[in-house]
Amino acid sequence: MNVVSTVDPRDGQRRATDLSETDESRLDEVAGQASRATRWLAGLGRIGRAELMDAIAASLESRRKDLVAAAEAETGLANARLDSELTRAAVQFRMFGDVLRDGAYVEAAIDHAADTPLGPGPDVRRMLVPLGPVAVFGASNFPFAFSVAGGDTAAALAAGCPTVLKAHPSHPLTSHASAAAISSAVRDLGGPEGVIAAVYGEQAGRSLVRHPAIRAAALTGSVNAARAIQTAIDERPDPIPLYAELSSVNPIVVLPGATVDRAEEIAEGLFASFTASGGQLCTKPGLAFVPAGKGGDLLVDTLRRSVASSGGAILLNERIRDAFESRATGFERAGARVSAQAQVDPGAGFAVAPRLLEVDLSGLTPEIADECFGPLMVVVRYDDAAELDTALDAVPPSLTGSVHRGVQDDVDVVRRLVDVLSARAGRIVFDGYPTGVRVSWAQHHGGPWPSTNAVHTSVGATSIRRFLRPLAWQDAPAWVLPEELRDEYSAIARRVDGRLTPAVE
Repeated sequence: MNVVSTVDPRDGQRRATDLSETDESRLDEVAGQASRATRWLAGLGRIGRAELMDAIAASLESRRKDLVAAAEAETGLANARLDSELTRAAVQFRMFGDVLRDGAYVEAAIDHAADTPLGPGPDVRRMLVPLGPVAVFGASNFPFAFSVAGGDTAAALAAGCPTVLKAHPSHPLTSHASAAAISSAVRDLGGPEGVIAAVYGEQAGRSLVRHPAIRAAALTGSVNAARAIQTAIDERPDPIPLYAELSSVNPIVVLPGATVDRAEEIAEGLFASFTASGGQLCTKPGLAFVPAGKGGDLLVDTLRRSVASSGGAILLNERIRDAFESRATGFERAGARVSAQAQVDPGAGFAVAPRLLEVDLSGLTPEIADECFGPLMVVVRYDDAAELDTALDAVPPSLTGSVHRGVQDDVDVVRRLVDVLSARAGRIVFDGYPTGVRVSWAQHHGGPWPSTNAVHTSVGATSIRRFLRPLAWQDAPAWVLPEELRDEYSAIARRVDGRLTPAVE
């Protein structure tokens, strides 16, 4: 078996680990255990799985120091950033505990037998049930919140789906330690092997989604990675869904009135947003539309000073670093001019120079209006807000679209921009920045292709829907029904004979 290695991006040195790439025999064993664990998760019921969510959160937090240290050595991300991200991971598990206790996510509906205009109607009862074992591909840029201990895992386990994680090659030791923390919580509740497992290696990932036991897959990564996984899925005799969160430019429009009111403040926020975590966030703003005039000039000048005085950013791996440099060079060749660039120590591992590029609205091309993963943002200068509708149509659909407005800006202009952005994004941000995705009931983290390949969210309470399917029972005896569909049950909100009935405490 091939040994799994790890690289510290701060020095670029590769080191062997005690882990090995997962072979076909081991993968088949893992998938079989996951299938058998489905029954145990179902037997826990909603409340039992809620307790499991809380136990996983506590287990992760109890190992905080070791988990953060492992991730810091494998990603080069700052200790404080990783510590916060581990907290976010725990918050996600606890939130799904709340989702399970609330129970409305199952969308229980009961239509009692009755006479209808079409004749006697049977008794029909419906709710959402687990799909079965799920494959989750860990993300490079979030070793906790979108990886083994991430939101996809939390949503799948909450739904009642055992989860097999394909560890990202950038942080195998962090992935292994995270899986161990979750497994410990499962064992403490008497759970079997197979509720959670991690596999390693590119071939293992392809084989995983082809395995007949796997009923869905989730990915946060690149378009190319999604296409490779989809190609493997297409080799199956039976299709399964792939829920992929992919590429996003996240345009920000700054209206003239906003530059009059707070040009320097907006510049500071933009700088922090596009350079945070080395610009390696799916919600990083890649394009900022800034008006011509004194206010816009002040905003851009402030941005230039911040970028020029910043230090180098450590990127997650060599591939991401090389892609960043290639894409930045491509933007320049396409007509974007370098407005500011930081100084970087050339010997600092996978370090790159944060940079600000600039282009006039007439020079914005499809090559420039594309994602550059890393600390780069293109400022697009415009003369009239009326020009923005056509320009935004040329920007690829994104996870987010943002508008900064001032007291002098026409509300009709804002409404028109919101209409354009709403058709091309999953979240509209006002007077703020897209980075920092709140984990909550109302959150939607998704958008039209190429930002995602589905209508679902990968963050928030409703992300659980990806791992559920509807099942209806017709004229079923009460004893065979799930408790949520029995007449006497009232602990969750349900739709009974067309009327929404609230839960009774």
